[in-house]
Amino acid sequence: MSDKREGNVPTPGIPDDAFDDSFDGSFDGTPDDTEETEKVEPVGAPPAGSSSSGRPSLGRPTSMRIRAVEDYPDQELNPYLRGHLDHKPEVLAAEEGKALRGHWQDAFLRPAPLHVEIGPGNGFFLSGMAARHPERNWLGIEIRFKRVVLTARKLRAAGCENGRVLRYDAHYLDDLFAPGEIAALYVNHPDPWEKDKRAKHRLLRRPFAEWICRAVASGGLVRIKTDYRPNLDDFLALCHDLPLRVDFRCDDIAAEGSPWGDDDVRTNYQGKFDERGEPVYGVQLTVL
Repeated sequence: MSDKREGNVPTPGIPDDAFDDSFDGSFDGTPDDTEETEKVEPVGAPPAGSSSSGRPSLGRPTSMRIRAVEDYPDQELNPYLRGHLDHKPEVLAAEEGKALRGHWQDAFLRPAPLHVEIGPGNGFFLSGMAARHPERNWLGIEIRFKRVVLTARKLRAAGCENGRVLRYDAHYLDDLFAPGEIAALYVNHPDPWEKDKRAKHRLLRRPFAEWICRAVASGGLVRIKTDYRPNLDDFLALCHDLPLRVDFRCDDIAAEGSPWGDDDVRTNYQGKFDERGEPVYGVQLTVL
């Protein structure tokens, strides 16, 4: 199955549908981030490097997580490279994220439980949940400029003053959050990187699980939806000795119904797999 998710193949030029909200946002107008991150350690290995703050990366060496906009080549190819900063207050620039570590309430101008989605894509889930739960602060972490803009637009259209999206590399989450700062974490359809030689690029790896145990508060929930079962199976196996409890698992959300009932939003990818009659898997964990 071919896919066009975050960090997959580079796309030359601007696609015909680059300005259509249905476009999945893969175009970044810059070389693929993986060109600078090939030397990633295998799943379960110690982190290959540390962030500039001295905190460990999630198994990945230095990348473009806080690369200044002006340092990108061929800026005219991607209108979203500079344009994403025009969508404030919903959009937070990469350099703002590190400054907010430990006091994310400042980004929302109020204290409230912080709920974080890694890779909001086009923003359907983040905006939908933010609208459903105005009592929470909702933050998306997204590396693609186009997707940052799409998410910001949906947050604004839904009137979600409690929603923000930060442009950042999800392999450097320790840069962004103090221990126990996150109340709940959401991951929807991360890139599966199906080939074994590409497994090192997966988000759902041991370093990510260890980060969860640091950043999510005790009693906090972790919700994952994916269309690639081996990725989920491997991740849960890697978590067996960590302070994480599997609350429940669903192996076909369309057939069995969402395990979260009405407190869920059908994502763009989820809809595509539902239409093809292919299962989407869901799991919820609690940090102990």
